[in-house]
Amino acid sequence: MDRLTALQVFSYVAKFNSFAEAGRRLSLSPAAISKNIAELEAHAGARLISRTTRRMALTEEGHIYLEHVTRALDALTEADQALHPIKTAPSGMLRVTAPMTVTLTRLSKAIPQFLSRYPEIKLDLHLDDRRVDLVREGFDLAIRGSDKLEDSSLIARKLTVMTHVLCAAPAYFEKHGKPQTPSDLKTLNCIRFSLSGHADVWEFSKDGQTEKVAIDAQYSVASSLAIRDALRAGFGLSLVPYPYVENDLREGRLQSALDGWSTVKTTLYAIYPSRQHVAPKIRAFVDFLIEEFS
Repeated sequence: MDRLTALQVFSYVAKFNSFAEAGRRLSLSPAAISKNIAELEAHAGARLISRTTRRMALTEEGHIYLEHVTRALDALTEADQALHPIKTAPSGMLRVTAPMTVTLTRLSKAIPQFLSRYPEIKLDLHLDDRRVDLVREGFDLAIRGSDKLEDSSLIARKLTVMTHVLCAAPAYFEKHGKPQTPSDLKTLNCIRFSLSGHADVWEFSKDGQTEKVAIDAQYSVASSLAIRDALRAGFGLSLVPYPYVENDLREGRLQSALDGWSTVKTTLYAIYPSRQHVAPKIRAFVDFLIEEFS
């Protein structure tokens, strides 16, 4: 058994969740892929992958083994790169996943400037509000907003903190009245951002007092842009990140409420796989993000 090849095969099978795709990426036949996995399992003395004719999944032992294999392969890659200083310039395909609204409101106009600065980088940017698995789905970096960042083996660089504001169209407040306390929200039409960590309960604080309001929304949607459209249409009110509605508030299309109350904040992070040496293309993009959000 060529152990290095077998480890690479295992890493690719786990990454793409597919024997066939691993074979295509490594230019190996399906028989060679299966043989390498079988020999690696025999060497490890454990079943690493549960598989049927239709699906496959890593076993518990497989997940543990993959963590160590990934570090070992990364170390070998870094050793190769250390012999080629010319390769330190940012280059290659950079796959990034980011929330749609924050990208369209804060980043998309600046991205061409970044690519002009680094002409050897090819950017594959996926706008998706769902929380993706970077390693499994093959992304180099994710921009992620969170009220509380979960424990992870990934590296997280803080970009900015977004405060939230309760707001609605002036016409809505004229018809239904402005809430004076958080409890007033129970009688108003709240629009719910379904992907938020605080979608079901909105929390407000003032003078050391905290009030939590359970949200029973007629309209739940997984897009902050859709919520902004509904607010502009006078459909109801919502708790949204301030940067998304800043222009609307300044120009009078929307009005804020409960201004004396503080509420949730969302921290925006750049997330990327934990490695001792970050690829130049990733480092360049993280530096760009920090510059844009500073």
